[in-house]
Amino acid sequence: MDERDGLGGPAQALSRRNVGAWGALAVGGAVTGLTATCSSPAPSSPVGAPARAQVKVGFVLSHEQFPTMELVDFAAAAEQAGFGYLWASDHLQPWQDNEGHAAFPWLTLGLVSQRTRTVTFGTGVTCPTYRHHPTDVAQAFATLAGLAPGRTFLGVGTGEAVNELAGTGRFGRYRERHDRLIEAITLIRRLWSGQRVSFRGRYFQTEQLRLYDLPKQPPPIYVAAGGPKSATLAGQYGDGWITVGGRVDPGLRTAFEQGARAAGKDPAKMPILVESFVVVGEGPDVNYAVQRWRFLAAPPTTRLLSQPNPVTIEQLSPQAPEPPTWWVRGTEPAVHIAAAQKLLDAGAIPFIHAPQADPRRVIDFYGQRVLPQLHI
Repeated sequence: MDERDGLGGPAQALSRRNVGAWGALAVGGAVTGLTATCSSPAPSSPVGAPARAQVKVGFVLSHEQFPTMELVDFAAAAEQAGFGYLWASDHLQPWQDNEGHAAFPWLTLGLVSQRTRTVTFGTGVTCPTYRHHPTDVAQAFATLAGLAPGRTFLGVGTGEAVNELAGTGRFGRYRERHDRLIEAITLIRRLWSGQRVSFRGRYFQTEQLRLYDLPKQPPPIYVAAGGPKSATLAGQYGDGWITVGGRVDPGLRTAFEQGARAAGKDPAKMPILVESFVVVGEGPDVNYAVQRWRFLAAPPTTRLLSQPNPVTIEQLSPQAPEPPTWWVRGTEPAVHIAAAQKLLDAGAIPFIHAPQADPRRVIDFYGQRVLPQLHI
């Protein structure tokens, strides 16, 4: 998902996962029901205090670290705790070998659709250009949207070597991946129209293809962007923008808004989703998380993200890094409230990624002590 001059070459803008050490990406989208506020009931208010709507926040289902059924349980617990959104990472392999998992996320989301009732969910993110043909993506997410009407979104990106290169032996320069993504989004939208489509693209073709099981309303498409070209693409071709790093980069936001306006859209109506790493705890909890995501601490000149092998990524990562400065850590609710509120104030939706051994601790902590205190 990064804008690179070529495989392993200098990045004009870094990968979604590497912004922790080097900056931040941005994600946004106008997903059905995906807004910074919601109308669900607020927790009980003190007598005489005005009731307020509960602000909805997202939670990340990390396929890199946990098996499918645990993630489904996390999804149900997150909805019960008051989280309004979920996204599932979409990987063929984990980033580091010691993360240990990489189940197929579309199946996970199918189970999530049956274990939840109100939460909005999707992928963060799917690459629809190498491992997955856009026709498969269109069919899969039309089916998911039918299982959970109005509660599904599709997050897409230009791909990563640990998935695309490893799985297909192909991973083009950024310009090719950029153009492939535009073509894929165009084809997916046409297939969701219900028409029979004969598509003649540079990279993808169909012959009189029609999808027969379509939802009443197609899911929105959010585009992950790590540099100005991808941010412009997100605004122009997507319904929103996905980012990481605990903040919204002003320059990328400008590019996103320019792309949206060029396509005749109002960027103010396109939500921004920001992945924020959170550890509720100290000492061992933090160390456990850092050891499984230590590639985030590598210098931006490191070619880790051009590697197809998680073992290599783990071996070349700093062995005893400090937690990235943008991670939110500790057991003091005020620290977590302030970090989430800052994103909300920037017009974004925080997506809480819990890399520690027990994400339920984060879910419960946020449900009881953080989410009720947030506002817009």
